[in-house]
Amino acid sequence: MIKYYNRKVNKYEVEKIAGDKYLNWIYSSPIGMSFLEIIIKKKFFSKAYGLFCDSKVSCKKIDSFINDFNIDASEFEKKIDEFKSFNDFFTRKLKNKFRPIDTNRQVVISPGDGKLMAYENIDLNKIVHIKGGIYKFHELINNKDTSKEFLGGTCLILRLCPTDYHRYHFIDSGACSTSFKISGDYYSVNPIALSKVPEIFCRNERQWSIFDTDNFGRVLYIEVGATCVGSIVQTYRVSEHVNKGDEKGYFKFGGSTIIMMFQKNKIKIDSDIIYQTQNGFETSVFMGEKIGMQITK
Repeated sequence: MIKYYNRKVNKYEVEKIAGDKYLNWIYSSPIGMSFLEIIIKKKFFSKAYGLFCDSKVSCKKIDSFINDFNIDASEFEKKIDEFKSFNDFFTRKLKNKFRPIDTNRQVVISPGDGKLMAYENIDLNKIVHIKGGIYKFHELINNKDTSKEFLGGTCLILRLCPTDYHRYHFIDSGACSTSFKISGDYYSVNPIALSKVPEIFCRNERQWSIFDTDNFGRVLYIEVGATCVGSIVQTYRVSEHVNKGDEKGYFKFGGSTIIMMFQKNKIKIDSDIIYQTQNGFETSVFMGEKIGMQITK
């Protein structure tokens, strides 16, 4: 059972997990863990499932997925019968009115939908994530020089479960660098998996880029793949100016994670999110909503 904090109604709720029985078996039994290491974490497994999700026959999964997880189809740009595959549905765009952007220049918005944890004054050699796992920051991007820019800064970890909207966006206006790819495995990023496999974020396939923002300094975006994520797709144009809320990219099928790093003394995350993180709970957020403020001198 995974509890998270719903800040809109000020209460804790239990997450409904896609494939929870499968996840528990894979990550909690000796046979499951063997199967994980031999097959499931491998790229070919996720690529093969991704090909199925790109096929027309996968459309049969859409109705049951929507019904099982109470997904609001009124938010979709397309009608349900217009999706050409399960991945077409999974990477769906939403009507703008359902994800309004807080346009205040001093406001930090969430880059996507998901469950958020936030850490301030970070130690680059000891970043703690969900369920107490610890990893060294430079191992996330394999670049010590870039890592040093974020010493003492703020780290955001946004976990997207399979039922979430899977496009991610820019949190400010500015320009973004090339996205660097790091090959890796495809473990689940669900807390069940995070509690069993150390340093998942440093072991999974990922991409990273530097976003030079107009209001929050240099921000590091890291997109982390997971089991059955066929691709991490970047849709922005390198070094081209973007506006707050513009799309950066999307994940194909599977749960995924976005990690963001801010430089020291650039932003202050909302106190409710910090409080929940300190007590071991994720906070549910939606793309475009306020999660923090610029620190003004």
